[in-house]
Amino acid sequence: MTEPTILSVDLGTSGMKVALITVSGKVLGWEAEPVKLYVTPDGGAEQSPDEWWGAFLSAAKRLLARDLVEVRAIRAVCCSTQGEGTVPVDKDGNALMNCILWMDMRGAPYLRKQFGGLLNLDGIDLFRILRWVRLTGGMPSATGKDPAAHMLLIHDCFPEVYARTYKFLNVLDFLNLRLTGRFAATYDSILTSWVTDQRDPLAVHYDPGLVRDCGVDSAKLPEIVPCTAVLGPLKADVAAALGLPTDVQVVAGAIDNTAAAIGAGAVEDYAMHLYIGTSSWMTAHVPYKKTDIASSLASVPCAVPGRYLLTALQATAGGNLTFLRDNVIYHKDELLQEADVPDIFKVLDQIAMRVPAGSNGVLYTPWIWGERAPVDDRHLRAGLYNISLHNTREDIIRAFLEGIAFNTRWLLQPVEKFLGRRVPSINIVGGGAQSDVWCQIFADVMNVEIRQVNDPIYANARGAAWIGAVGLGEISFSDVPRLVEFKRSYMPQSTNRGVYDERFAVFKDVYQQMKSVYKRLNQ
Repeated sequence: MTEPTILSVDLGTSGMKVALITVSGKVLGWEAEPVKLYVTPDGGAEQSPDEWWGAFLSAAKRLLARDLVEVRAIRAVCCSTQGEGTVPVDKDGNALMNCILWMDMRGAPYLRKQFGGLLNLDGIDLFRILRWVRLTGGMPSATGKDPAAHMLLIHDCFPEVYARTYKFLNVLDFLNLRLTGRFAATYDSILTSWVTDQRDPLAVHYDPGLVRDCGVDSAKLPEIVPCTAVLGPLKADVAAALGLPTDVQVVAGAIDNTAAAIGAGAVEDYAMHLYIGTSSWMTAHVPYKKTDIASSLASVPCAVPGRYLLTALQATAGGNLTFLRDNVIYHKDELLQEADVPDIFKVLDQIAMRVPAGSNGVLYTPWIWGERAPVDDRHLRAGLYNISLHNTREDIIRAFLEGIAFNTRWLLQPVEKFLGRRVPSINIVGGGAQSDVWCQIFADVMNVEIRQVNDPIYANARGAAWIGAVGLGEISFSDVPRLVEFKRSYMPQSTNRGVYDERFAVFKDVYQQMKSVYKRLNQ
């Protein structure tokens, strides 16, 4: 008998991946499509929802055409997507403008305008902050990167769009709408609209007071469902386009950090995973709701019933390497001689391996698009420090990898305080987890065991598949730890520990010395 299989969707900032994954977690095959990112000079970052959908159909059709599994074995579609994006749609489900992404900072002044007060923190009224923390566990980011700010941006700057908006949807919600025709948000996708009471992780619901204060018409907010909810069958036209039976169900799914935690096998209480993609995060499931405002940490509703997910987000990780590739090494100008760009990330790995720990004195701070935790500061920018005539491009390349690891260690300190225990090991996933050199750097810099999950780039998709399998009743979340497989474990190397401890102290000093300068430069 053929094992039940999930058509799993993973939409990240860099593109769309579609995979066929069995309920036991075996990846039968996958296809990918890039998606354009549109960055504007005023701090905007957008993508086209129609391009997402086109990318999904294209990748899914190619995948299904490979006949990797009997069609009747495909039981459900389940999505994992980037979070904190905002798509205004009309009654017919049409996107009225590009999605405002999680990187977009244009809503910051409108957030302060809506929620300001005499007593404030980063321009937001303290009394409102206290209510948010009590009910939701967190608060809107002062950077303006949350849907709470995105909706206000649309309200104030795009009034014609706001007037035509039937519902505001997150990225996940939009894909589910296109798949089923249902306007719905999940417990985790609605989170950063900051309008829900999350004190009961089994019954997240809108709080009338928060909704009233948010500046958006309550009718424009979608219904809320658990991540494992079955939204219904595929729309007939979608099923026909893909060649799938009309009884294939759509499970609500989750945003990326929720799904990655499942796909990384970090399901048990306090088990931690680290995701290194365009952005990065650390998460751990915990049995309690808790908030650390100073470090921008909170435990929030997630896919696992009765549990919260400690979520610690950082703005840009692998995005720094993409910047290095596209804007420095292979920038398309007169200096570019090669017609073909190689797999640059494998090359970077080889180069970094030749450079000693500490990058021959070069230090990199990876705040290329501001930072979110352990400090929430949109003014920060990336920087290379201590370059001399003796340094080479090789030193700079390794410094990029080390700088992202230092930034993660910076975040680990308040995370361990939040958990009330030392983190002995971390499951690492995402594109960056494919790098053996980088995994070892993380282990050395953070002084923890780094466990490299097998096929780490599939973590989000595998997590979505397992959420889908739970929604169908095929498995339970308690089964997941035994299903996950590891490629290798990396232990801290004592020879590098002293170097990295010293460089990490300098890394923190650079932040203290430069934060005011960045604020002056990037108002």
